[in-house]
Amino acid sequence: MSAGPAFPPPDRPYASRGPGPRSVLRRKSVESSLAAVDDPERRLRRTLTAWDLAVLGVAVAVGAGIFSVGATAAANYAGPAVIVSFLVAALVCALAIMCYAEFASTIPVAGSAYTYSYSTMGELVAWIIGWDLILEMLLASAVIAKFWGVYLSDAFGLFGLDVPPTVTLLGVDVAWGPVLIVAVFTTLLAIGTRLSTRVNSIFTIIKVGITVFVIVVGFFYVKAENWTPFVPPAEPAAAGTTGLHQPLTGFLLGFEPTTYGVMGILSGAALVFFAFIGFDVVATTAEETKDPQRAVPRGILGGLALVTVLYILVTVVVTGMVSYRDLAAADHPSLTTAFVLVGADWAGRVISVGILVGLTSVLMVLLLGLTRVIFAMSRDGLLPRAMSRTSPRFGTPLGLQVGAGVVVALIAGLAEVELLEEMINIGTLSAFVLVSFGIPILRRTRPDLPRGFRVPWSPALPVIAGVACLWLMLNLTTLTWLRFLAWLAAGVAIYFLYSYRRSLVGRGTPDPTPLPAEGH
Repeated sequence: MSAGPAFPPPDRPYASRGPGPRSVLRRKSVESSLAAVDDPERRLRRTLTAWDLAVLGVAVAVGAGIFSVGATAAANYAGPAVIVSFLVAALVCALAIMCYAEFASTIPVAGSAYTYSYSTMGELVAWIIGWDLILEMLLASAVIAKFWGVYLSDAFGLFGLDVPPTVTLLGVDVAWGPVLIVAVFTTLLAIGTRLSTRVNSIFTIIKVGITVFVIVVGFFYVKAENWTPFVPPAEPAAAGTTGLHQPLTGFLLGFEPTTYGVMGILSGAALVFFAFIGFDVVATTAEETKDPQRAVPRGILGGLALVTVLYILVTVVVTGMVSYRDLAAADHPSLTTAFVLVGADWAGRVISVGILVGLTSVLMVLLLGLTRVIFAMSRDGLLPRAMSRTSPRFGTPLGLQVGAGVVVALIAGLAEVELLEEMINIGTLSAFVLVSFGIPILRRTRPDLPRGFRVPWSPALPVIAGVACLWLMLNLTTLTWLRFLAWLAAGVAIYFLYSYRRSLVGRGTPDPTPLPAEGH
């Protein structure tokens, strides 16, 4: 091992590589990113192991995805063939996650895809992907909080309690459940209480236990005829459905809006990809992981394997218990809906209570991930540097954490955020696309870097992963794409009006931490 970094002169500029400092494609050097880990004011303690990361991945993924999204995709898109939708989504996710694993083992720094893109594709691309990650985690936090409120109401109803789901404030109906849960965990994160591995393990055991319970009990209610037809024939979409609500590929090819069939399977895969979004959040914990070169790949891939098995088994059960037509008739199709429809209300009670417990850790990790991405971007000057200031008392970005919590609570409490669910997927998939394409670039530009994990058959496999993620993006609705483009346009405007001029790389600002000498 090296005896330690060689410290450069105090006036050494904030390191960059590639295009000049005035180019929007200017890159932050890998050495500079790695040096940020040793900043005494922002140092994160390395305490996590491969097992911790696997548990964290399962904890994030086993939430709204497994308890709700699968039933929704079966009801509205694919029918029993949602099983195939999950397999497609899992395969695409596995390809992309291998690329994340290589990056995380090479550049074990917070920021995830934003940090990786900054080192490979340049500042503008990094900004765009950071902006997308903010979209993903902001809306994911709001959607999880909204689902938490929905399941809280379901739990009250199943236990015979009549508790209104909303309260009226200043003439506006506010869903109090999502606001309450966001407020609680924002407070805990702001004062320095983090999701320790022990507490996280307890939540995960509860959620996995409930999932196994659903699988075992549900098999007693499975009827083979509910899987027929396995791929329901395509049929015209519901009245009032326009081209904006069909997959972009169908819209561009001039197809009439339909549901089910082959296009339904692909649309279902694009939707259930929501169930796998947690793994890119896990990648950002590399800075807090012991021996990240070995632990990160093992943890991420191990967690993905377990989650995929659970998803497939649950989907087999829920589509075998009731007809997809019955699920489609429900207002909010979920696992609870399936058990209630077969008369097992008692199981629905158990599931609803378990979901409330399970979603809490998902929300906490997403709120934490949201602030980590914003923190990394502000540390580089692309967002106001004040956002990266930590509280001397609590050692957290207190102002940022509270501000993010307020925004999430407002969205979850006031908006029909479930209508924006696909926005989460398109934000995640766009990050997956760039991370996948970034692997061959970093292999070519920095072959000297030590890599704890290498994606096999590069560049073929990373390119296939990127193209597959792009294909799933194209199977999201046209309306989702229009909203996404509007979000990107706002982000690009902010970059050129603010971030381009404030970037530490662009300004050549002295690096706030000493950089290791080249080759270390």
